[in-house]
Amino acid sequence: MEWVDLVVQNGMVLTMDDQNTTWKDGYVGIKAGKITHIGAGPAPFRAGRIVDAGEGLILPGLVNAHTHAAMSLFRGLADDLPLMDWLENYIFPVEQQMDADFVFAGTQLACAEMILSGTTTFCDMYLFANEVARSANQAGMRCLVGEVLYDFPSPNYGPVEAGLACTEQLIETWRDNPLVSIAVEPHSLYTCSPDLLVQTQELASRHDVPLIIHLAETAAETEEVLKRSGKRPVAFLSSLGLLTPRLIADHVVHVNPDEIELLAESGVRVVHNPESNQKLASGFAPVSRMIARAIPMGLGTDGCASNNNLDLFGEMDTAAKVEKANTLDPTVMSAETVLRMATIGGARVLGMQDRIGSLEIGKQADIIVIDTYKPHLTPMYHPYSQLVYSATGQDVCHSIINGQIVMADRQLKTLDLGDVLAAAEEKAILVKQWIAR
Repeated sequence: MEWVDLVVQNGMVLTMDDQNTTWKDGYVGIKAGKITHIGAGPAPFRAGRIVDAGEGLILPGLVNAHTHAAMSLFRGLADDLPLMDWLENYIFPVEQQMDADFVFAGTQLACAEMILSGTTTFCDMYLFANEVARSANQAGMRCLVGEVLYDFPSPNYGPVEAGLACTEQLIETWRDNPLVSIAVEPHSLYTCSPDLLVQTQELASRHDVPLIIHLAETAAETEEVLKRSGKRPVAFLSSLGLLTPRLIADHVVHVNPDEIELLAESGVRVVHNPESNQKLASGFAPVSRMIARAIPMGLGTDGCASNNNLDLFGEMDTAAKVEKANTLDPTVMSAETVLRMATIGGARVLGMQDRIGSLEIGKQADIIVIDTYKPHLTPMYHPYSQLVYSATGQDVCHSIINGQIVMADRQLKTLDLGDVLAAAEEKAILVKQWIAR
């Protein structure tokens, strides 16, 4: 009989494949980091290690398609403020004091939180991106990361002209890594000159990597871009040649029907961040209209300074309910739609759909198990509904990334939680000192 390295068994398997195939009393076999078998009943192989799902749910790991991991150290620092006040008077000044060690510690904290709440892949836009990549790699997490680029000096690479070289070095450093991928990441239209934006597009194209930007997040941004360029954000990006299938646009709140059509025709991918959009009063993205136009859609938490957590289960619940209330239509953003945004949809947005996002033979083994033996998950008529409307990150009991067990029975295996929390508390002392200056 064939041997595999690992089997996850004794649960309902939700594959999230194109047919939403489900296996009751199912199993997933894993060898050399990849899925080799999926089925139901007795497994037709032997396994070196068994993960018992305890009659719970087995599904793909969640994909947090937009966050700023190290900002976990800014959680609760400057709440209840407008976006530009929050950025210019608190976040940007504090970030100018950061160093590589600070970002590494913050990312470790974020990785611990994400693994414990079912996220196996995240897309990050932040400073000292090499430390983000190094921290995630050490934690065994899959990620797409990039160094944020803007028109003012960075505490990492210094003057603006050094930013592109910094990104190019990242691409070379992490090329062919099984967990870490690199993107080119200009911050936004209001922090990047047209010249810089064009250069980022050229760099991303030359290395065939994604280009990621915050887009049309607030009404103030739209007004500022219109004042500077005579065009609204989407049209302005189009005029620069940046609206391509390479582009991942984060937030995309203030867009009209014509702009949605332009995004769809251009093949742009979009990440929806409903909790951050609400907390910063940015508005309500027309997400169901974008989905109706077949724009690839993922789901993101944004950073902990504007959310204040990295729990994608809460984000799914919010995404579904807010859009129903905003459109006065209870049929939009079904549980299945939102769960797909957080799994295969997020993978598609990040360009990883051939590797992750669904449980299919040949894909990388990124898998989570949900413990359903709980009052708030009983009875279970519809698994998708329970996951979106009832489950929380605390219900995740096992997490596997690239075939490696990173959490078993709620215990982290790749990170020492005590050390991570102690390092975070030390960094918080620095933050308080920076704020007091």
